[in-house]
Amino acid sequence: MADAAQVTIRRATPADVPGLSAMLKALVAAGKRSRPADEAFVMASYVANPDGISCFVALSEDGEVLGLQALSRATAGNPYGTPEGWGIIGTHVSPAAARRGVGLGLFRATREAAQAAGLPAIEAYIQTANAEGRGYYAAMGFCSWRSPVGVDCKRFDLST
Repeated sequence: MADAAQVTIRRATPADVPGLSAMLKALVAAGKRSRPADEAFVMASYVANPDGISCFVALSEDGEVLGLQALSRATAGNPYGTPEGWGIIGTHVSPAAARRGVGLGLFRATREAAQAAGLPAIEAYIQTANAEGRGYYAAMGFCSWRSPVGVDCKRFDLST
């Protein structure tokens, strides 16, 4: 597996959807994801999300999908209860690429996209059972700010 220096971070395109779907299916198989992972879901929810601001993909030197990070603008009535106008972030890293700097690289790109979009803050909606996810967002500078049942909502303020 490539180290972080050999990882390419770029905007995802429709051509990435099969690889993104395969990586998400690996997360499902590892018990680290319960949401859909099929290509139609990946296209609609990440790559071509109408509320999407960005969807970045992390690739190894040989083109293997190592992870994705999607950022969308929270609209009124969104399913997470995220304040309208904030960003909603989702991060998914291949089980084979964990702890190799992929998440850090993805967040650098996403943070720039969020700032360019004028977002005041980004929220991560994380199941409390997902210790890895909570740890990742804390390491990126997100702070817990609300706790619906079974969830740790962390926010990253962009105004500071």
